[in-house]
Amino acid sequence: MLTVPRVEDFSDRLRGPAVTARVGTALGICFGICFLTGVWSHFQQTTPGWLAIPPSPYWLYRVTQGIHVITGTVAVPLLLVKLWSVYPQFFKRFPLRPSRTMLVNGLDRFYLLVLVTAAIFQLVTGLLNVVHWYPWSFSFRSTHYAVAWIAIGALVLHIAVKLPLIRSALTGPLDDDEPPANADADPEASGISRRTLLRTTWVAAALAFVATAGQTVPWLRSVSVFAVRSGDGPLGVPINRTAAEAGVPPDAGGDAWQLEVGYDGRTTRMSRADLEAMDQVDEELPIACVEGWSASGVWTGVPVAAITAAAGAPPGARVFVTSMQTRGAFATSELPPQFVDDRRTLLALRLNGADLTLDHGYPCRIIAPNRPGVLQTKWVTKLEVSA
Repeated sequence: MLTVPRVEDFSDRLRGPAVTARVGTALGICFGICFLTGVWSHFQQTTPGWLAIPPSPYWLYRVTQGIHVITGTVAVPLLLVKLWSVYPQFFKRFPLRPSRTMLVNGLDRFYLLVLVTAAIFQLVTGLLNVVHWYPWSFSFRSTHYAVAWIAIGALVLHIAVKLPLIRSALTGPLDDDEPPANADADPEASGISRRTLLRTTWVAAALAFVATAGQTVPWLRSVSVFAVRSGDGPLGVPINRTAAEAGVPPDAGGDAWQLEVGYDGRTTRMSRADLEAMDQVDEELPIACVEGWSASGVWTGVPVAAITAAAGAPPGARVFVTSMQTRGAFATSELPPQFVDDRRTLLALRLNGADLTLDHGYPCRIIAPNRPGVLQTKWVTKLEVSA
């Protein structure tokens, strides 16, 4: 007959507040950093009216989003060990007699259920987003953002409730001098120490970092065996979404293609030859994608400010960009005035000395400093200028 175990059925040799508090502290730091960088990423993609994202430093989004994905990945082994360390507490008997103890115990279990569920959801969906696998019908970006607030709220509450216990565990001894009463019956009790368990946990977290960080940290690419992007690709830069995936036909950007620039009720049309005849600028800028990978390239093209000026728009204009893509999100994007006026914001025609390939956005694409890859619009067909 199957029986539900009790807390007393588990050994305390490895599990206990000393281990839980130390692993939980590392996990909380990872979650905190991941939350802050995730909110920043959301704001960069969906900027509220009160926030003006600066174009400098040009590498900022590359760093913050890389840290976001790295800390999320490192959190996986930490969360597994943390849950294992408190696993026996899941079988603690719930008081059934109506009382204050029953109410407090019920609320405690409820917020812990919310915390554990939200944490697992965030890590699982985040990792699946990195590999572009979406076995669900909801919007990843909006759901991931909403659940992040639930997770961090539950985490803050958890820390507040458990703070006295956390302090005591962190300042107390790590390894017990006395073995538990059931040490002989439990082979775990005579095995590794808590200190060894923690060292193994730190090594696992470090391996998770090294195995995936290469998609963000170039000098780790040779050892990051689980990195989704190696940093290589056509013209030296990886491709996240191909023209076929975006619904862009193979003949896009042919001789009939013209860029439409709209301003003040007038439309100026420019062919690729017209754009090539304008003063060209070279800028080395990174493509930094929400999945955490990034790669730098030398982009050649026309500053967007020069194109808006040619259309008669004054400095300080806002530009709405439209792509030829017919499938997927971010077919349009917006360039705020501070990006338009920055001479590093280009309508790029070439990458690393060669014409853009179709998958890289031929005939032209947006490239700007400190901007998420999803907003570096490819296959540009129209610029609408608003002064």
